[in-house]
Amino acid sequence: MSQPDKNAPRRTIRVVAAVVERDGRYLITQRRPNAVLPLLWEFPGGKVEHGESDAEALRREMQERLCIDVSVGDLISYVTHPYEHYTVDLFLYECRASATDLLCKNVHAFRWVTSIEFDQYPFTPADEASMTKLLGVNDS
Repeated sequence: MSQPDKNAPRRTIRVVAAVVERDGRYLITQRRPNAVLPLLWEFPGGKVEHGESDAEALRREMQERLCIDVSVGDLISYVTHPYEHYTVDLFLYECRASATDLLCKNVHAFRWVTSIEFDQYPFTPADEASMTKLLGVNDS
């Protein structure tokens, strides 16, 4: 069995995530037990498929994962995070949900939490980096 070429370029995955705020609380989702990075928390979203815009991907992912429609607003932040076998480029967008009733189809759980409560949830490394960048702007 051959070893991977350490000089080969790393695969980069473009991921989009939604920051949905309601009454001072933010929507976060928990990854399924059988997913990569199982049971970690993240802002909802997913991979951008070939030929999709970020907004199209976010609308599709939110419909597939939580059965809600969203309107996609401005880009809030962007981070690159290297994992063991690939790199994730995570683009975080401000989104507005059309409904507050959510169904967990392709996530393990979801919560509405305040930004102060974020540290009570173990987030994926890319989401953690994105939150640090996002919340760093508001630090006194």
